[in-house]
Amino acid sequence: MTTMSTVDALLKEVYESPVREQVNQDVVALRRVTKDNSNITTEVGGKYVVFPVHMTRNSGIGARSELGALPVAGQQGHLASKVSLKYQYGTIQLTGQTMKLADSNYQAFASVLDNEVTGLGKDLAKNLNQEIYGDGLGGRATASANSAAGVVTCAGGTEKLNVGYYYDIVDPATGTPRVVGGNQYLASKTATTATFTVTNGGAASTIAVTSGDIIVITGSYGKEWTGLNKIIAATGSLQQIDPATAGAALWAGGVLNGSTPGTPEALTEARMIRAVDISTTAGGKVSLGLTTLGVRRAYFNVLQTLRQFVNTQEFPGGFSGLGFTTDRGDIPIVADVDAIKNTILFVDESELTLYREADWSWMDSDGSRFQRVVSIGGTAGNYDAYYATMYQYSELGTGRRNAHSRLNDITEA
Repeated sequence: MTTMSTVDALLKEVYESPVREQVNQDVVALRRVTKDNSNITTEVGGKYVVFPVHMTRNSGIGARSELGALPVAGQQGHLASKVSLKYQYGTIQLTGQTMKLADSNYQAFASVLDNEVTGLGKDLAKNLNQEIYGDGLGGRATASANSAAGVVTCAGGTEKLNVGYYYDIVDPATGTPRVVGGNQYLASKTATTATFTVTNGGAASTIAVTSGDIIVITGSYGKEWTGLNKIIAATGSLQQIDPATAGAALWAGGVLNGSTPGTPEALTEARMIRAVDISTTAGGKVSLGLTTLGVRRAYFNVLQTLRQFVNTQEFPGGFSGLGFTTDRGDIPIVADVDAIKNTILFVDESELTLYREADWSWMDSDGSRFQRVVSIGGTAGNYDAYYATMYQYSELGTGRRNAHSRLNDITEA
């Protein structure tokens, strides 16, 4: 006899194997970060991790003449780095009629459930891969013009927006959604524009957009992983340490802009070497370059002008890419569709850590993974439908911010 506990067990069985497989196959940056257990730790508290970082040397050294006064004793300088966990969720929903299939046609129910949880696994993996390149705010696109009947022009494109998702259009200066009390349903998009439908009863034309507003998955503003765009930055507080404060100057990522910051220019190997050297000078050991398809093509074009043959290389861990030759070995330049445009991120992977309380789990503290749906479309009531939620408490962090560097302002090919 099929019972709710049997369905619960099937849910867990169907999910836990496929989702890990999808994570390992379908994303690039996430796959690099989680390629082995060396970059993952579960030694975390309920909310955050605190660890010391070495910032300054002992000043009590120096050469002296005979009978000269000895150096005044100094000490090592340390600051406390604090990594706060972020809370990730994913939910599926099944109607009561679908659940009834577990009684009448167990295989059909298993097929429906497998489709839902496998799709959820892909969506969670894709979302985390995009978070890796972010700054914690959650922006998936940036508005560059006011809306007309809900049509928003997006600077840099709409590649990371998904039709059917709900988004907030947020003023980054205040963190306040432009349409208070509601969110926007993405009805359609082109390469440069997104058409939203207001879901709080207002007219689409009432969406007030200012250039520079960011488009964020509804409710996620400021709650996502602190990604590489924040980690590899020369300014700004990270893990509660600000390089602008006294004694913390070393806590800054290496950044090399173009001759006119903000204006893309031709990629050269000399510029790439200079960017890697910033990390090397600080003691980092760059093991990976992450970039877009367009910058990868630009680098291929550079290699074609310098070499007769250009081949991709196989690197440890099952990854392949164009190799960038340095005096410390070849660095794989790996393309990722979610990477930051006009940029190469040079990463010392040994200095990145994924802090997480545990792997993805079903929420079942009250005894069942399935809960009755009591609200649909904002309307409260009792519904013949059930939902189940996955969760993970985690955060991306670094023990050495200056071990990483980035090359900005690259013209994409």
